[in-house]
Amino acid sequence: MKQVNIGIIGYGTVGSAVGEVIRKNRQAILAASGVNLEVRKVCDLRKKKTFYPFTQNPYEIIKDPEISIVVEAIGGVNPALRYILEALKNGKHVVTSNKEVIAKHLSEILEVAQRSKVQVLFEGAVGGGIPILHALRQNLVGNRLSEVYGIVNGTTNYILSKMTEEGLEFSEALAKAKAKGYAEADPKMDIEGYDAAFKAAILAMVAFRAKVDWKKIYREGITKITFEDIKYASEIGYVVKLLAIVKRMENQLEVRVHPALVPKSHPLAAVSENFNAIYVKGYPVGELMFYGPGAGGNPTASAIISDIIAVASGSAEIFSGPLKSFPVQEVEEIKSRYYVRLQAPDRFGVLAGIAKVFAEKKVSIAAVTQKETVGNVATIVILLHEVQEKNLKAALEIIRGLPVVHRISNVIRIL
Repeated sequence: MKQVNIGIIGYGTVGSAVGEVIRKNRQAILAASGVNLEVRKVCDLRKKKTFYPFTQNPYEIIKDPEISIVVEAIGGVNPALRYILEALKNGKHVVTSNKEVIAKHLSEILEVAQRSKVQVLFEGAVGGGIPILHALRQNLVGNRLSEVYGIVNGTTNYILSKMTEEGLEFSEALAKAKAKGYAEADPKMDIEGYDAAFKAAILAMVAFRAKVDWKKIYREGITKITFEDIKYASEIGYVVKLLAIVKRMENQLEVRVHPALVPKSHPLAAVSENFNAIYVKGYPVGELMFYGPGAGGNPTASAIISDIIAVASGSAEIFSGPLKSFPVQEVEEIKSRYYVRLQAPDRFGVLAGIAKVFAEKKVSIAAVTQKETVGNVATIVILLHEVQEKNLKAALEIIRGLPVVHRISNVIRIL
Protein backbone atom coordinates (compact mmCIF):
# COMPACT_ATOMS: atom_id res chain seq x y z
CA MET A 1 0.00 0.00 0.00
CA LYS A 2 1.25 3.47 -0.92
CA GLN A 3 0.11 6.46 1.15
CA VAL A 4 -0.45 9.67 -0.87
CA ASN A 5 -1.33 12.94 0.84
CA ILE A 6 -3.29 15.47 -1.19
CA GLY A 7 -4.12 19.16 -0.82
CA ILE A 8 -7.01 20.73 -2.74
CA ILE A 9 -6.89 24.45 -3.59
CA GLY A 10 -10.35 25.66 -4.59
CA TYR A 11 -13.27 23.88 -2.97
CA GLY A 12 -16.10 24.73 -5.31
CA THR A 13 -17.93 22.36 -7.66
CA VAL A 14 -14.86 20.45 -8.83
CA GLY A 15 -12.71 20.58 -5.69
CA SER A 16 -15.51 19.47 -3.40
CA ALA A 17 -16.41 16.66 -5.82
CA VAL A 18 -12.81 15.41 -5.68
CA GLY A 19 -12.92 15.44 -1.88
CA GLU A 20 -16.28 13.66 -1.77
CA VAL A 21 -15.32 10.96 -4.30
CA ILE A 22 -12.12 10.19 -2.39
CA ARG A 23 -14.10 9.98 0.87
CA LYS A 24 -16.69 7.61 -0.62
CA ASN A 25 -14.46 5.54 -2.93
CA ARG A 26 -11.27 5.42 -0.89
CA GLN A 27 -11.39 1.68 -0.24
CA ALA A 28 -12.31 0.88 -3.85
CA ILE A 29 -9.42 3.05 -5.09
CA LEU A 30 -7.04 1.32 -2.67
CA ALA A 31 -8.19 -2.15 -3.77
CA ALA A 32 -7.84 -1.30 -7.45
CA SER A 33 -4.59 0.66 -7.37
CA GLY A 34 -2.79 -0.06 -4.12
CA VAL A 35 -2.81 3.69 -3.41
CA ASN A 36 -4.32 5.03 -0.20
CA LEU A 37 -5.48 8.60 -0.88
CA GLU A 38 -5.60 10.97 2.07
CA VAL A 39 -6.92 14.52 1.68
CA ARG A 40 -4.67 16.36 4.08
CA LYS A 41 -6.18 19.81 3.74
CA VAL A 42 -8.55 21.84 1.53
CA CYS A 43 -8.46 25.56 0.79
CA ASP A 44 -11.02 28.08 -0.36
CA LEU A 45 -11.42 31.83 0.04
CA ARG A 46 -14.90 31.28 1.46
CA LYS A 47 -15.37 29.37 4.68
CA LYS A 48 -16.97 25.99 4.05
CA LYS A 49 -18.00 22.96 6.04
CA THR A 50 -15.91 19.96 5.01
CA PHE A 51 -14.90 16.53 6.26
CA TYR A 52 -11.28 17.65 5.94
CA PRO A 53 -9.02 20.21 7.67
CA PHE A 54 -9.79 23.60 6.11
CA THR A 55 -7.73 26.73 5.44
CA GLN A 56 -8.17 30.01 3.60
CA ASN A 57 -4.41 30.22 2.99
CA PRO A 58 -3.25 28.20 -0.06
CA TYR A 59 0.37 28.35 1.10
CA GLU A 60 -0.50 26.09 4.02
CA ILE A 61 -0.99 23.43 1.35
CA ILE A 62 1.79 24.51 -1.02
CA LYS A 63 4.43 24.50 1.74
CA ASP A 64 3.20 21.50 3.73
CA PRO A 65 6.07 18.93 3.56
CA GLU A 66 3.67 16.02 4.04
CA ILE A 67 1.53 16.87 0.99
CA SER A 68 2.91 15.41 -2.25
CA ILE A 69 0.10 16.24 -4.72
CA VAL A 70 -1.74 19.55 -5.06
CA VAL A 71 -5.08 19.63 -6.86
CA GLU A 72 -5.70 23.09 -8.34
CA ALA A 73 -9.45 23.60 -8.78
CA ILE A 74 -9.75 27.39 -8.86
CA GLY A 75 -10.06 27.97 -12.60
CA GLY A 76 -8.86 30.93 -14.66
CA VAL A 77 -5.30 32.22 -14.75
CA ASN A 78 -4.96 34.47 -11.72
CA PRO A 79 -4.14 33.38 -9.06
CA ALA A 80 -4.22 29.75 -10.28
CA LEU A 81 -1.00 30.04 -12.31
CA ARG A 82 0.89 31.48 -9.35
CA TYR A 83 -0.25 28.68 -7.06
CA ILE A 84 0.58 25.99 -9.64
CA LEU A 85 4.10 27.32 -10.17
CA GLU A 86 4.72 27.73 -6.44
CA ALA A 87 3.52 24.17 -5.78
CA LEU A 88 5.84 22.81 -8.47
CA LYS A 89 8.79 24.80 -7.12
CA ASN A 90 8.06 23.33 -3.69
CA GLY A 91 8.38 19.82 -5.07
CA LYS A 92 4.66 19.05 -5.34
CA HIS A 93 3.08 17.24 -8.24
CA VAL A 94 0.11 19.21 -9.60
CA VAL A 95 -3.19 17.92 -10.99
CA THR A 96 -5.60 20.44 -12.53
CA SER A 97 -8.66 20.61 -14.77
CA ASN A 98 -8.03 24.29 -15.56
CA LYS A 99 -8.18 24.49 -19.36
CA GLU A 100 -7.45 28.23 -19.55
CA VAL A 101 -4.22 28.14 -17.57
CA ILE A 102 -3.02 25.03 -19.43
CA ALA A 103 -3.89 26.46 -22.87
CA LYS A 104 -2.14 29.75 -22.14
CA HIS A 105 0.82 28.69 -20.00
CA LEU A 106 1.60 24.99 -20.50
CA SER A 107 5.15 25.55 -21.77
CA GLU A 108 6.05 27.63 -18.72
CA ILE A 109 4.39 25.14 -16.37
CA LEU A 110 6.17 22.16 -17.96
CA GLU A 111 9.53 23.93 -17.77
CA VAL A 112 9.14 24.52 -14.02
CA ALA A 113 7.84 20.97 -13.47
CA GLN A 114 10.79 19.41 -15.32
CA ARG A 115 13.26 21.60 -13.44
CA SER A 116 11.68 20.56 -10.13
CA LYS A 117 11.47 16.88 -11.23
CA VAL A 118 7.74 16.69 -10.58
CA GLN A 119 4.70 16.13 -12.78
CA VAL A 120 1.69 18.17 -13.86
CA LEU A 121 -1.36 16.39 -15.29
CA PHE A 122 -4.60 17.86 -16.63
CA GLU A 123 -6.85 15.09 -17.96
CA GLY A 124 -9.98 16.88 -16.71
CA ALA A 125 -9.21 20.01 -18.77
CA VAL A 126 -10.77 18.51 -21.92
CA GLY A 127 -13.87 16.37 -22.03
CA GLY A 128 -14.61 16.18 -18.30
CA GLY A 129 -14.73 12.49 -17.48
CA ILE A 130 -13.73 11.34 -20.99
CA PRO A 131 -10.15 9.95 -20.88
CA ILE A 132 -9.20 11.57 -24.19
CA LEU A 133 -5.83 13.05 -23.21
CA HIS A 134 -4.64 9.79 -21.68
CA ALA A 135 -5.68 7.96 -24.84
CA LEU A 136 -3.82 10.43 -27.08
CA ARG A 137 -0.76 10.42 -24.85
CA GLN A 138 -0.44 6.69 -24.17
CA ASN A 139 -2.98 4.37 -25.79
CA LEU A 140 -2.48 5.84 -29.28
CA VAL A 141 1.24 6.52 -29.01
CA GLY A 142 1.96 4.04 -31.81
CA ASN A 143 -0.26 5.90 -34.26
CA ARG A 144 0.38 8.71 -36.70
CA LEU A 145 -2.54 10.97 -35.85
CA SER A 146 -3.96 13.27 -38.51
CA GLU A 147 -7.16 14.75 -37.00
CA VAL A 148 -8.72 15.32 -33.61
CA TYR A 149 -12.05 17.14 -33.61
CA GLY A 150 -15.40 17.20 -31.91
CA ILE A 151 -17.84 18.66 -29.42
CA VAL A 152 -15.89 19.89 -26.39
CA ASN A 153 -18.29 22.37 -24.80
CA GLY A 154 -21.39 21.02 -23.08
CA THR A 155 -23.15 24.38 -22.73
CA THR A 156 -23.21 25.15 -26.45
CA ASN A 157 -24.12 21.57 -27.31
CA TYR A 158 -27.08 21.77 -24.92
CA ILE A 159 -28.22 25.06 -26.49
CA LEU A 160 -27.96 23.73 -30.05
CA SER A 161 -29.69 20.49 -29.02
CA LYS A 162 -32.64 22.40 -27.55
CA MET A 163 -32.88 24.58 -30.66
CA THR A 164 -32.94 21.40 -32.79
CA GLU A 165 -35.28 19.28 -30.66
CA GLU A 166 -37.69 21.92 -29.34
CA GLY A 167 -37.64 24.55 -32.07
CA LEU A 168 -36.26 27.24 -29.77
CA GLU A 169 -34.44 30.38 -30.83
CA PHE A 170 -30.94 30.95 -29.47
CA SER A 171 -32.01 33.31 -26.65
CA GLU A 172 -34.70 30.87 -25.46
CA ALA A 173 -32.31 27.91 -25.45
CA LEU A 174 -29.69 29.97 -23.60
CA ALA A 175 -32.22 30.89 -20.91
CA LYS A 176 -33.02 27.20 -20.51
CA ALA A 177 -29.31 26.36 -20.20
CA LYS A 178 -28.96 28.98 -17.45
CA ALA A 179 -31.99 27.59 -15.61
CA LYS A 180 -30.42 24.11 -15.72
CA GLY A 181 -27.12 25.43 -14.42
CA TYR A 182 -25.29 24.55 -17.66
CA ALA A 183 -24.60 28.20 -18.54
CA GLU A 184 -23.08 30.89 -16.33
CA ALA A 185 -24.81 34.20 -15.67
CA ASP A 186 -22.28 35.62 -18.14
CA PRO A 187 -22.02 32.82 -20.75
CA LYS A 188 -19.50 34.62 -22.99
CA MET A 189 -16.68 32.07 -22.55
CA ASP A 190 -18.95 29.28 -23.78
CA ILE A 191 -21.18 30.82 -26.42
CA GLU A 192 -18.39 32.86 -28.06
CA GLY A 193 -16.12 29.82 -28.32
CA TYR A 194 -13.34 30.75 -25.86
CA ASP A 195 -13.74 27.59 -23.77
CA ALA A 196 -13.63 25.40 -26.88
CA ALA A 197 -10.57 27.30 -28.17
CA PHE A 198 -8.66 26.58 -24.94
CA LYS A 199 -9.51 22.91 -25.32
CA ALA A 200 -8.53 22.91 -29.01
CA ALA A 201 -5.11 24.28 -28.02
CA ILE A 202 -4.70 21.51 -25.43
CA LEU A 203 -5.73 18.80 -27.91
CA ALA A 204 -3.11 20.12 -30.36
CA MET A 205 -0.49 20.12 -27.61
CA VAL A 206 -1.18 16.54 -26.53
CA ALA A 207 -1.98 14.95 -29.92
CA PHE A 208 0.83 16.61 -31.86
CA ARG A 209 3.18 17.85 -29.10
CA ALA A 210 2.60 21.27 -30.61
CA LYS A 211 3.16 24.62 -28.97
CA VAL A 212 0.05 26.57 -29.98
CA ASP A 213 -0.66 30.22 -29.31
CA TRP A 214 -4.37 30.02 -28.45
CA LYS A 215 -4.83 33.61 -29.66
CA LYS A 216 -4.04 32.43 -33.20
CA ILE A 217 -6.85 29.88 -33.13
CA TYR A 218 -9.74 30.92 -35.36
CA ARG A 219 -12.72 31.24 -33.05
CA GLU A 220 -16.39 31.68 -33.87
CA GLY A 221 -19.23 31.08 -31.41
CA ILE A 222 -22.88 30.16 -31.84
CA THR A 223 -24.58 33.53 -31.26
CA LYS A 224 -25.42 33.92 -34.98
CA ILE A 225 -27.10 30.52 -35.28
CA THR A 226 -30.90 30.82 -35.61
CA PHE A 227 -33.66 28.25 -35.59
CA GLU A 228 -34.05 29.01 -39.29
CA ASP A 229 -30.52 27.68 -39.90
CA ILE A 230 -31.21 24.64 -37.70
CA LYS A 231 -34.41 23.87 -39.63
CA TYR A 232 -32.92 24.28 -43.10
CA ALA A 233 -29.87 22.21 -42.12
CA SER A 234 -32.15 19.41 -40.94
CA GLU A 235 -34.10 19.44 -44.20
CA ILE A 236 -30.93 18.74 -46.17
CA GLY A 237 -29.62 16.07 -43.78
CA TYR A 238 -27.45 17.98 -41.30
CA VAL A 239 -27.37 19.13 -37.67
CA VAL A 240 -25.49 22.17 -36.38
CA LYS A 241 -22.72 21.64 -33.82
CA LEU A 242 -19.95 23.80 -32.38
CA LEU A 243 -16.73 21.96 -33.21
CA ALA A 244 -13.12 22.24 -32.11
CA ILE A 245 -10.97 21.02 -35.00
CA VAL A 246 -7.26 20.15 -34.98
CA LYS A 247 -5.56 18.76 -38.10
CA ARG A 248 -1.94 18.19 -38.98
CA MET A 249 -0.66 18.76 -42.52
CA GLU A 250 3.09 18.16 -42.85
CA ASN A 251 4.69 20.98 -40.83
CA GLN A 252 1.65 23.07 -39.98
CA LEU A 253 -1.62 22.72 -38.12
CA GLU A 254 -5.23 23.69 -38.60
CA VAL A 255 -6.65 24.68 -35.22
CA ARG A 256 -10.10 26.27 -35.29
CA VAL A 257 -13.41 26.52 -33.43
CA HIS A 258 -16.68 27.29 -35.18
CA PRO A 259 -20.22 26.02 -35.82
CA ALA A 260 -20.49 23.41 -38.57
CA LEU A 261 -23.15 21.45 -40.38
CA VAL A 262 -22.53 17.81 -39.45
CA PRO A 263 -24.14 15.06 -41.58
CA LYS A 264 -26.83 13.18 -39.66
CA SER A 265 -24.98 9.97 -40.56
CA HIS A 266 -21.87 11.09 -38.63
CA PRO A 267 -21.57 9.81 -35.01
CA LEU A 268 -21.14 13.38 -33.72
CA ALA A 269 -24.61 14.31 -34.99
CA ALA A 270 -26.29 12.15 -32.34
CA VAL A 271 -24.45 13.77 -29.41
CA SER A 272 -27.07 15.79 -27.56
CA GLU A 273 -27.73 17.63 -24.31
CA ASN A 274 -24.55 18.67 -22.47
CA PHE A 275 -22.47 15.67 -23.58
CA ASN A 276 -19.10 15.87 -25.33
CA ALA A 277 -17.65 13.66 -28.06
CA ILE A 278 -14.20 13.73 -29.60
CA TYR A 279 -13.35 12.07 -32.90
CA VAL A 280 -9.81 10.87 -33.63
CA LYS A 281 -8.29 9.77 -36.95
CA GLY A 282 -4.93 8.08 -37.23
CA TYR A 283 -2.87 5.30 -38.76
CA PRO A 284 -3.10 2.39 -38.16
CA VAL A 285 -6.04 2.68 -35.73
CA GLY A 286 -8.43 4.30 -38.22
CA GLU A 287 -11.29 6.29 -36.68
CA LEU A 288 -12.34 6.40 -33.01
CA MET A 289 -14.89 8.41 -31.04
CA PHE A 290 -14.71 9.17 -27.32
CA TYR A 291 -18.07 10.08 -25.78
CA GLY A 292 -19.30 11.02 -22.32
CA PRO A 293 -20.22 13.77 -19.85
CA GLY A 294 -18.04 16.75 -20.68
CA ALA A 295 -18.39 18.82 -17.54
CA GLY A 296 -19.61 18.84 -13.98
CA GLY A 297 -18.08 18.04 -10.63
CA ASN A 298 -18.22 14.23 -10.63
CA PRO A 299 -17.02 13.54 -14.22
CA THR A 300 -14.15 16.01 -13.75
CA ALA A 301 -13.34 14.52 -10.35
CA SER A 302 -13.07 11.12 -12.04
CA ALA A 303 -10.41 12.51 -14.40
CA ILE A 304 -8.54 14.25 -11.59
CA ILE A 305 -8.39 11.11 -9.45
CA SER A 306 -7.16 9.15 -12.47
CA ASP A 307 -4.30 11.66 -12.76
CA ILE A 308 -3.55 11.40 -9.03
CA ILE A 309 -3.25 7.61 -9.32
CA ALA A 310 -1.01 8.00 -12.39
CA VAL A 311 1.31 10.31 -10.44
CA ALA A 312 1.33 7.99 -7.44
CA SER A 313 2.11 4.93 -9.57
CA GLY A 314 4.94 6.65 -11.46
CA SER A 315 3.29 6.50 -14.90
CA ALA A 316 2.51 10.19 -15.17
CA GLU A 317 5.16 11.73 -17.41
CA ILE A 318 3.31 13.64 -20.10
CA PHE A 319 6.17 15.03 -22.24
CA SER A 320 9.78 13.91 -22.35
CA GLY A 321 10.92 17.15 -23.94
CA PRO A 322 9.74 20.65 -24.90
CA LEU A 323 6.73 21.25 -27.14
CA LYS A 324 7.48 21.84 -30.82
CA SER A 325 6.54 25.06 -32.56
CA PHE A 326 4.06 24.58 -35.40
CA PRO A 327 2.65 27.41 -37.51
CA VAL A 328 -1.16 27.56 -37.40
CA GLN A 329 -2.67 27.86 -40.85
CA GLU A 330 -4.57 31.10 -41.48
CA VAL A 331 -8.30 30.47 -41.78
CA GLU A 332 -8.38 32.21 -45.19
CA GLU A 333 -6.16 29.44 -46.58
CA ILE A 334 -8.33 26.58 -45.29
CA LYS A 335 -10.63 24.76 -47.71
CA SER A 336 -14.16 23.80 -46.67
CA ARG A 337 -17.67 23.34 -47.94
CA TYR A 338 -20.20 26.02 -46.96
CA TYR A 339 -23.87 26.72 -46.31
CA VAL A 340 -24.94 30.26 -47.24
CA ARG A 341 -28.33 31.74 -46.35
CA LEU A 342 -29.34 35.05 -47.91
CA GLN A 343 -32.40 37.16 -48.63
CA ALA A 344 -33.20 38.57 -52.05
CA PRO A 345 -36.17 39.86 -54.05
CA ASP A 346 -38.30 37.09 -55.52
CA ARG A 347 -37.77 37.99 -59.14
CA PHE A 348 -36.11 36.87 -62.36
CA GLY A 349 -32.29 37.13 -62.61
CA VAL A 350 -31.39 37.08 -58.91
CA LEU A 351 -29.74 33.65 -58.90
CA ALA A 352 -28.01 34.36 -62.21
CA GLY A 353 -26.33 37.44 -60.72
CA ILE A 354 -25.19 35.57 -57.62
CA ALA A 355 -23.95 32.57 -59.63
CA LYS A 356 -21.93 34.86 -61.92
CA VAL A 357 -20.04 36.34 -58.96
CA PHE A 358 -19.33 32.91 -57.50
CA ALA A 359 -18.03 31.69 -60.88
CA GLU A 360 -15.73 34.71 -61.22
CA LYS A 361 -14.18 33.95 -57.81
CA LYS A 362 -13.87 30.20 -58.54
CA VAL A 363 -16.59 29.23 -56.05
CA SER A 364 -18.59 26.22 -57.19
CA ILE A 365 -22.28 25.85 -56.27
CA ALA A 366 -23.44 22.38 -55.22
CA ALA A 367 -27.15 23.10 -54.67
CA VAL A 368 -29.60 25.99 -54.41
CA THR A 369 -32.97 25.98 -52.65
CA GLN A 370 -35.47 28.83 -52.46
CA LYS A 371 -37.35 28.88 -49.15
CA GLU A 372 -40.24 30.97 -47.87
CA THR A 373 -41.14 34.23 -49.55
CA VAL A 374 -42.32 36.97 -47.21
CA GLY A 375 -43.82 39.84 -49.16
CA ASN A 376 -41.49 40.03 -52.13
CA VAL A 377 -38.41 38.80 -50.26
CA ALA A 378 -37.25 35.18 -50.67
CA THR A 379 -34.85 33.20 -48.49
CA ILE A 380 -32.26 31.36 -50.57
CA VAL A 381 -30.05 28.58 -49.22
CA ILE A 382 -26.91 27.80 -51.23
CA LEU A 383 -24.59 24.85 -50.61
CA LEU A 384 -21.07 25.21 -51.96
CA HIS A 385 -18.45 22.71 -52.98
CA GLU A 386 -15.08 22.82 -51.23
CA VAL A 387 -13.44 26.20 -51.66
CA GLN A 388 -10.63 28.19 -50.13
CA GLU A 389 -12.07 30.60 -47.58
CA LYS A 390 -10.38 33.67 -49.07
CA ASN A 391 -12.13 33.01 -52.40
CA LEU A 392 -15.50 32.70 -50.67
CA LYS A 393 -14.96 35.92 -48.69
CA ALA A 394 -14.06 37.79 -51.87
CA ALA A 395 -17.23 36.53 -53.57
CA LEU A 396 -19.48 37.35 -50.61
CA GLU A 397 -18.08 40.87 -50.38
CA ILE A 398 -19.23 41.51 -53.95
CA ILE A 399 -22.57 39.72 -53.45
CA ARG A 400 -23.36 41.92 -50.43
CA GLY A 401 -23.18 44.93 -52.72
CA LEU A 402 -25.44 43.54 -55.43
CA PRO A 403 -28.75 45.43 -55.75
CA VAL A 404 -30.53 42.06 -56.02
CA VAL A 405 -29.37 40.94 -52.56
CA HIS A 406 -30.96 42.36 -49.39
CA ARG A 407 -28.53 40.67 -46.99
CA ILE A 408 -26.41 37.60 -46.34
CA SER A 409 -28.02 36.16 -43.22
CA ASN A 410 -25.50 33.47 -42.32
CA VAL A 411 -22.50 31.49 -43.54
CA ILE A 412 -21.70 28.14 -41.87
CA ARG A 413 -19.00 25.62 -42.69
CA ILE A 414 -19.93 22.02 -43.55
CA LEU A 415 -17.96 19.20 -41.94
